[in-house]
Amino acid sequence: MSHATCSAVTPSNQSLIDGEVYVPGLPSEYVTRKYGVAPEDVAKLASAENPHGASPLAVKAVAEAQSRLSLYPDWTAAALREAIGEKYGFDPEGVVCGSGETEVISMVIRAFAGPDEPVLMHSPCFPLYRIYSNCEGRAPVFSPMGKDFDPDVDRYIDTMHKVKPRIAFMTNPHNPSGRLMSEAEVRAVCDAAGGDTLLALDEAYVHYSSAEFGLDLLREYDNLIVLRTMSKAFGLAGLRVGFGISANPALIRPLRLIKPTWNMGQLQIAGAIAGINDDEHVDRAVATIREMRPYVMSGVDGIDGFRAVPGSEANFFLTEILAPELDSTKVFNELLRRGVIVKDGSDIPQLGSRYLRVDVNLKKHMDRFLWALGDISY
Repeated sequence: MSHATCSAVTPSNQSLIDGEVYVPGLPSEYVTRKYGVAPEDVAKLASAENPHGASPLAVKAVAEAQSRLSLYPDWTAAALREAIGEKYGFDPEGVVCGSGETEVISMVIRAFAGPDEPVLMHSPCFPLYRIYSNCEGRAPVFSPMGKDFDPDVDRYIDTMHKVKPRIAFMTNPHNPSGRLMSEAEVRAVCDAAGGDTLLALDEAYVHYSSAEFGLDLLREYDNLIVLRTMSKAFGLAGLRVGFGISANPALIRPLRLIKPTWNMGQLQIAGAIAGINDDEHVDRAVATIREMRPYVMSGVDGIDGFRAVPGSEANFFLTEILAPELDSTKVFNELLRRGVIVKDGSDIPQLGSRYLRVDVNLKKHMDRFLWALGDISY
């Protein structure tokens, strides 16, 4: 019996064949291997990681949880949902956990938008909103930002009225610019949304900002979900923990049903339960970022041919390339040679070749970045 040599099986849509792929920040090992820079000297400024590493409480809890590796975890991560609910004052039934916030984003898109239905986001935005929408056969719709990435909420609301999206993403602080929407602006979007639009407020970087209102809004808007990660301020990027939270459990139940059954392992659950209460570690990271952010941004402004885009309240900022003979890819590669890893704006669609996204980190890494950037400008 002969077997066919060419399968007729194809993915459900074209984006799963030739679609966009997310480009993460390079690892330090790449620079050490290619350019010979000592690992401790590499300034890794492209992944928004915690400058002080992982929560010590989480590290201890993960070590203790290893005795449970042979056991299936609770499929809803109930103990973690209870810890999150207790931390922020919400019913655990209003919490869903994911293997990183990115998994929760994918669940939200799959659960609340049907094929070809619109999903609204800013332009530029965190690429995975668009990538997941395309891969699921949904229709991403973009609302352009204003000068220096002002959120231009009036235009966003106008677009919302025109397309009537099933999901509207707001990122606060915004990625990749770090710009913040005020409470009044977020409320304006919530008030303008139709009852059949899910509002997804992504607060991945909120700890580093002055925005303390997001969770409070959940009690006022029953079509709002807040998305958070433990990768940044808690320092658990390698553990992969994120969550969605709402005061309306009816928004959470579909996500729990659609998620992979055991998407959270024993180590993730144990580490996150300990980490969510490690206020000392979070406060230390926040203090470092708030001290170093104006330091490095003012330093960039002092280098010919470059400008720090103002207004960031995240643990990163955009550097604009003013020198006409340079572009983001050339500067990115020249920084690599000098032991500095940043994000090339050309790898962030809709951002373009005149920008770099740069993490805020320890002073020694900020000083290396400023030295390297100044070295390129001459």
